[in-house]
Amino acid sequence: MVLPEVPGVGFVGCGNISDIYFKNAARFGRYRAAVCTDLNPERARAKADLYACRAADSIDAVVNDPEVDIVLNITPPAAHAAVTRAALEAGKHVYTEKPIATTLKDAQDLLALAERRGLLFCSAPDTFLGAGHQVCRAQIDAGAVGIPVAAVGFMLSPGPEGWHPDPEFFFQPGGGPLLDMGPYYLTAMVNFFGPIRSVTAASKASFPERTIGSGPKAGQKIRVNTPTHISGTLTFESGVLATLVMSFDCAAHELPNMQVYGSEGSLAVPDPNTFGGPVRRFTLGMDRAAPWEELPIPEKTSENSRGLGIIDLIESARAGREPRTSARVAVHVLEAMEAMLDAERSGASVRLATTCKRPDPWLNPLG
Repeated sequence: MVLPEVPGVGFVGCGNISDIYFKNAARFGRYRAAVCTDLNPERARAKADLYACRAADSIDAVVNDPEVDIVLNITPPAAHAAVTRAALEAGKHVYTEKPIATTLKDAQDLLALAERRGLLFCSAPDTFLGAGHQVCRAQIDAGAVGIPVAAVGFMLSPGPEGWHPDPEFFFQPGGGPLLDMGPYYLTAMVNFFGPIRSVTAASKASFPERTIGSGPKAGQKIRVNTPTHISGTLTFESGVLATLVMSFDCAAHELPNMQVYGSEGSLAVPDPNTFGGPVRRFTLGMDRAAPWEELPIPEKTSENSRGLGIIDLIESARAGREPRTSARVAVHVLEAMEAMLDAERSGASVRLATTCKRPDPWLNPLG
C-alpha cells in the first residue's frame, strides 16, 4: 500500500487513551484522524465532534473505510487480536496499543498474517522513542557508562482501581501489572540491550478481590484472576542481567523507575511510561557525595508524544525498512512476560524461543 502524504488513521476505541492520539495527530501533522468507532456510539460521536473527524457505527466500517490507511487499535487488551486481524484482513497497516495480544499464539498468528499480506504491523509502547530514553540509548551506545552489566526496573503502585473509571480488565488474564506496564519496561530494556535470552520469576495474586474507588462504579468489587505482584530476573543475549518488579500491591516506595549499571558508571533512566526526562548519569571519578549529572534532552518529544510509533510506521513504509515499533519486538516482549508467569508455575528458568532486532536509535523523530 502506497501511503498518501498525510495518511488517514481509523481509530478503533475511543476510551481514556484516545484523546492524546487525537491531539497529537493535529500536533504532529504527519497523520490525520479520519474516522473513529467505539462500542459506545455516543462516545465515538463525542470524539468525532471534538476532533473533527467522522464517527462510524462498527469496526468493519472503519477497517473498510477508503480514507483509512492505518488502523489504530486502542481497544481493551482482550479485543486487541480480533480488531488487529480484521484490519489486516481488510488490507490496512496496524498500530495497536499494548499488549500486542493476550496470548503469544495470537500475536504470532497476527504477525504471520501481516507478513503474508505485505502489511506493517506495529505495537505500542512508543515511549522508548521519546527524548528521555533516546538520550539514554545514545549514552549507552557511546560507552558513556562503559560496558552495560546490569539493570533494574520497578513499577509498584496500589493499583488502578482507585482512579480508573473501568478498571475491571486490569485484573483479568491479559491485564495485571506485568501485561499492563511490563511492555514499557521490557521494550525499554530491549532498546538498550537487545533481545532477551531467558527469564525466571515469582508471582502471586495478593488479594482475591479489589474495590473500585471512584466514578459511577465506586464500591463495586472486582474478582482478581491474574497475578498482581511479579518479581523476575531477565538474562539478555548481550549478557546484561536485569531485575524487574511489577506490582499493583504496593502503597508507596522509594525505588527508581529504572537504572542501568555499566563498568564505568550508571544511568538513572526516566519512567518508561513517559517520553521525557530527567536523565541522570554518574561515572567513576565523580565525587560520590555530589549529585548525579543531569543530561540535556531535546524538547520536541519530551512531553506526551504518543503517536510517534505511527510516524515510525509511516516513515518505515516509505523507506521499506522494519519499524522500530515492529510487532516482532512486541511478540518477543509478550513471550518474555508469558515466560515470567510460566516460571512461577515451573520454578525454572525459561529460555525464549523468539528474538527480535534491537530497534534503531531515533534521537529526534520530529526533526
